[in-house]
Amino acid sequence: MQDPTEVFEQHRPLLLGLGYRLLGSMWNAEDIVQDAYLRWTGTDRSEIREPRAFLVTMVSRLALDQLRSARVTREAYTGPWLPEPVSSNEFGPQETAELRDTLSYATLYLMERLSPPERAVFVLREAFELPYDDIAEIVGSAAATCRQLHHRATKRLAQGRARFTSSTVDHAALLTRFLDAAQGGDLATLTDLLSEDVIAWNDGGGKVRAALHPVIGRDRVLAFVNGLTSRYSMGDVRLVEANGAPAIWMNMGGLRQLVAFDIRDGRIHNIFGVLNPDKLSRITDGSI
Repeated sequence: MQDPTEVFEQHRPLLLGLGYRLLGSMWNAEDIVQDAYLRWTGTDRSEIREPRAFLVTMVSRLALDQLRSARVTREAYTGPWLPEPVSSNEFGPQETAELRDTLSYATLYLMERLSPPERAVFVLREAFELPYDDIAEIVGSAAATCRQLHHRATKRLAQGRARFTSSTVDHAALLTRFLDAAQGGDLATLTDLLSEDVIAWNDGGGKVRAALHPVIGRDRVLAFVNGLTSRYSMGDVRLVEANGAPAIWMNMGGLRQLVAFDIRDGRIHNIFGVLNPDKLSRITDGSI
C-alpha cells in the first residue's frame, strides 16, 4: 500500500487550487488543505478506491464551511475586500482553458457575488469538470438542484466576464500603454483605454492607506489615477504574472501594491489595487 503522505502530496497542488478558487485566499486554502492532510492520515483508507475523489470532497466541504463564516468577516473588512493574488505556478501546470479562466483575478472577484453553494458548484463543474451526481454528494444537494445552482451562477457571472480572453501579449501591451499614459499624464490615451463604467477598487485592509470606497466611472477614475501619479513617485514598476495574466507591480509613495485588470473588448472595466501587505507575499519576484 502506498504511503498516505505520498498519495496526498501527489494531489496537493490540485487541492490548493480548489481551495483557493473557493476561498480567494491562499492562506485559507493552505489551512484547509493541511486540515485535510491530518484527517486523511488519520482515516481508515482500506475502502477508499479513489483518493482523488475522496480528497476533493473533503477539501470542498472544509472550504464551504469556511466560506460561510468568511462572508461575515468580509462584511466587516475595512474597505473593499479583494482576493489574494497568486502566481499560477502555485498549483502546477494549468492544463485547460477552463482552469485558467476560473483562476483569473476578475473571475475570482466576481465569484464573491455567489452564495457558497453556487460558488462550490460553479468551481467543481467549470474548473474540475465533475459530474453533477458527484457535485451533489459533495455539497449535500440533489443533482437537479446543483444544475440549477450552476445555471444561476453562470448567468450571474456572465454579466461581468469577457466573452473572449485576450492573449498574454495583448494584455501586457495594453497594460504597458496604460502605465506609460498614467506616468506621462496622457489623459487622452487613458480615456481611450478605460470603459465608461470602469471601477477602481483598492484593498488596504486597514493596514495601509487606500480608498475605502470604489471609484466609479471614467471621469472619476481618470481623476483618481492622475491624482495619484502627480502626488506620488512610482518606483520598482514592472509587469508580473498574477492569476495567469499580466499585472502591474509597483511601489507608489513608499507602498507596495499589485494592480490587476479586468479587460474586455480591448478596454479596462475594473482596476484592482491590492495594497494590503498580508496579500502581497506571493507576488514579489519575477517579471514578464
